[in-house]
Amino acid sequence: MIQYVYDLLLRVDAVVCGTPWFVFILLGTGLFFTVYLRFPQIRFFRHAVDIMRGKHETEGAVGDASHFQALATALSGTVGTGNIAGVALAIHLGGPAALFWMVVTAIIGMTTKFVEVSLSHKYRDCLSDGTVAGGPMYFMAKRLNVRLSGGRVIRTGVWMASLFAFCTILCSFGTGCLPQINSISAGMADSFGINKMLTGAVLTLVMGAVIVGGIRRIVKVTGRLVPIMGLLYFAGTIVVAVCNYENLIPGFVSIFTSAFTGSAAVGGFLGASVSFAMIRGVNRGIYSNEAGQGSAPIAHAAARASEPVSEGLVSLLEPFIDTVIICMLTGTTIIASGVWKQKYQTDFQMADTMVLSGVDYDDTTDEGRARLRSIVDGERGASDCLFSGAMQVDSGRIVSGQTLMHSHSLAEDVRISLGGRPFTGTLAVDAGKPDCRTDGGRVVISGRSLLHSVPLTIRAFSSSCFGGYGQYIVTLSLLLFAFTTAISWSYYGDRAVAFLFGLRYVKAFKFVYLGGFFIGSFIDTSIVWVFSSIAIVFMSVPNLVGLLLLHREVRNELTSYEHNLKRRGAGGR
Repeated sequence: MIQYVYDLLLRVDAVVCGTPWFVFILLGTGLFFTVYLRFPQIRFFRHAVDIMRGKHETEGAVGDASHFQALATALSGTVGTGNIAGVALAIHLGGPAALFWMVVTAIIGMTTKFVEVSLSHKYRDCLSDGTVAGGPMYFMAKRLNVRLSGGRVIRTGVWMASLFAFCTILCSFGTGCLPQINSISAGMADSFGINKMLTGAVLTLVMGAVIVGGIRRIVKVTGRLVPIMGLLYFAGTIVVAVCNYENLIPGFVSIFTSAFTGSAAVGGFLGASVSFAMIRGVNRGIYSNEAGQGSAPIAHAAARASEPVSEGLVSLLEPFIDTVIICMLTGTTIIASGVWKQKYQTDFQMADTMVLSGVDYDDTTDEGRARLRSIVDGERGASDCLFSGAMQVDSGRIVSGQTLMHSHSLAEDVRISLGGRPFTGTLAVDAGKPDCRTDGGRVVISGRSLLHSVPLTIRAFSSSCFGGYGQYIVTLSLLLFAFTTAISWSYYGDRAVAFLFGLRYVKAFKFVYLGGFFIGSFIDTSIVWVFSSIAIVFMSVPNLVGLLLLHREVRNELTSYEHNLKRRGAGGR
């Protein structure tokens, strides 16, 4: 059943996330607003910092949080597994070039974030319980209905808003719930040997205690945790980079030199084209900073600000902090350490495992790598290499002449065990996918392969002067990053539920969210990441369309804000 779901998600991912159309829409929207608004991420950067520090606070402004608290809450929603696991996954798939496109996405996304937050703050609502609610669904519902000449109104905006709100609920699980706790539990299991379900149970209880208190308790928790976790991780990455100083500059240069040529095959890495690296880099970039996704405006709508543009300017700091600084630090650390192209002993995840017919495969030559790359990419004719039938295993080794690939790499030293002992028997394989269920239980396949996500980042930290202690820094950072992200996304989801169904259903959503949080601690990681990629696209598209339709209104708001600044003598900077 799990394999069937994963295969279905992969097919959807290939159409939704594996083609350039979404990249063009996302980057195109950001580029349009960057030029149309005359590079606000540069012109107003220093002014945005001043607003965040409280320099331009307005007495009596409506809201549930300060500028800094709103920024911290939105940052807690973006600074999560994307900064630790997502960067590692992007490099694993696309090489150093993917990191370049993550940063480009962030710089352009600073303007997109400004636009979506400004509009969402302007059209926010005060709910019956006294809290403030906002987000793209509110400006869509209020501004995107079509009025015909005869006075008839076509409620296109309401339908767009409802679609966005539904996708927000979906994405609260795909982005904020499942991947976060899944990465936390994996890190705790690898570093401390703690059972994944136990980690999930304990953190679910803590999560419940936080989100029951609503936005006011959430902003207090995130406002304290975000600065601490940022400084801890920043210090750790600097130390790792210094310990690998001889590879630091060459690794940094490769990020830019490979951006327009693709990442060449090296070590166990099979290489990546410019298109593939760009698609995966942009996808991981938006997963990390969420610019254009429409999530952060929900948090910023709660800020106490009398001018929506001022909160929009604060929000443009998010992609810079999240991706340009934190993701770049993570990526440079991984590249400088060289661990992204090396194989390590690991237990295989079945969703990442592929059984090939025959043993004549080679990843040490260009021709051999190209052949393996075509199999991974599912090119025409490559399916002929996938094995179907009975795979014979004797004393833990495959004896029937098949080859295993794991994590987009040719697996080495493969061992198959059952209950901790070498397995002897037969495993059924269908189109390259092994069935690990036997009469005696479920077998474990292990061997040497490339790593991705959290294990890859842990390996990078452990390869420095931290040694084995590096994994604890990553695990602790991941715990803080991912947990605060899950908290923030619970709020995004409950605001979407309130918009669609009313406040009385918010409590039910929180219980479902907590249930998903617990389940996510022990389900397959690969399925979680594919699901999150699909959910991001479904949420982003209606938001981007809404922003483009209201482009003139955004420019008018910014122009008015600039005039007010000049009258107050602030100068616009």
